[in-house]
Amino acid sequence: MNVAIIGGGICGLSLALNLKERGITCRVYERAPEIKELGVGITLLPHAMREFSALGLGDELLTAGIENRESRFYNRFGQLIYKESRGKLAGYQYPEVCIHRGRLHMILYKAARDRLGADAIRTDHECTGVEQDERGAIVHFKARESIRADVVVDCEGINSAIRKQFYPDDKVAFAGINTWRGITRRKPILDGRTYMRVGSILTGKIVIYPIINDIDGEGRQLVNWMAEIKRDTFAQNDWNKPGSLDDFFPLYESWRFDWLDVAQLIRDADQILEYPMVDKDPIDTWTYGRVTLAGDAAHPMYPRGSNGAAQAAIDARTLADLLAKNPDPRAALKEYEAARAGVAAKVVRTNREHPPDFINIKVEELVGDKPFDNLDKYITQDELRALSENYKRIAGFALADVAGR
Repeated sequence: MNVAIIGGGICGLSLALNLKERGITCRVYERAPEIKELGVGITLLPHAMREFSALGLGDELLTAGIENRESRFYNRFGQLIYKESRGKLAGYQYPEVCIHRGRLHMILYKAARDRLGADAIRTDHECTGVEQDERGAIVHFKARESIRADVVVDCEGINSAIRKQFYPDDKVAFAGINTWRGITRRKPILDGRTYMRVGSILTGKIVIYPIINDIDGEGRQLVNWMAEIKRDTFAQNDWNKPGSLDDFFPLYESWRFDWLDVAQLIRDADQILEYPMVDKDPIDTWTYGRVTLAGDAAHPMYPRGSNGAAQAAIDARTLADLLAKNPDPRAALKEYEAARAGVAAKVVRTNREHPPDFINIKVEELVGDKPFDNLDKYITQDELRALSENYKRIAGFALADVAGR
């Protein structure tokens, strides 16, 4: 069997590594002329680390990032709402790791080159479409020769040309939430191993977590942050442009707490990027003959809950397993769709409606968007814990789920 993987991102490279382990020939076709260390922060939850550890990359990722020990939720006045242990401290077999997305990407890329050979990853190949006949599938590229394969897996992400071919009216869904992401060099916040969600999208929210330790040899960390604001607007941020402080900073200028000066964190950023908070409505059909979708091409979701990379890695392992077991590739692709489409759709919908920071929104509604004296008058810690556990169950990383697989 010969598999063509379209897209050399996290999903595509994970699939290539999984296929290699199962003895299936594959080649990756990436549109970028060169694979570089780009982006900002990403969090690898225990079920993501389970997948990458199975590929022999767990220790390398842990060394390159920061093991997260705790997650904390605050209101926009800096008051602690809820906290919980994470990763191994919460009883998981695998850690939770905050890492620079570019570092994760390069670790996967180097592993794929080492194991499959440099010729197995072709850059500067922009896919324009696919067609099929009885002998296989043919992938077409811009200004490149077409190639033939037994199976084509589209891992190109939210702007996939192949998905557009099967869903010509496909559009991103935007609900008025824009985001700004930055990275700042500073001394560790709290213990330097905490993931923080502050405020809500209704009045201004910021997510903060460290991604690289001792960035300068003087003990400072590289800290990732993402500001999110929901407004009554149809004007989307442009993910091709750098972000401007003028567009969002006034909302956070007064956020100075005894444990963190949020305004200073934002002002000191090395880099600010802007993105719209978008996803796409779930689709039931991922597979068309010898062609299937995976990762963000199949189920683009809001970047909340740190679940995009995990779902892509699970897609990759599931698909590789089924291709290895079933001699009929078309049947294997339909099995993969049956196993993953419904599960991923639940995560997409949950990230829209009841994400982890639903805790912040709920408390803001109950308290009336003002400082509280005793939160237990409004909602108990057990009730907040139940909200957190519900998200984990739907997203597939409740403790029992990760241990059971």
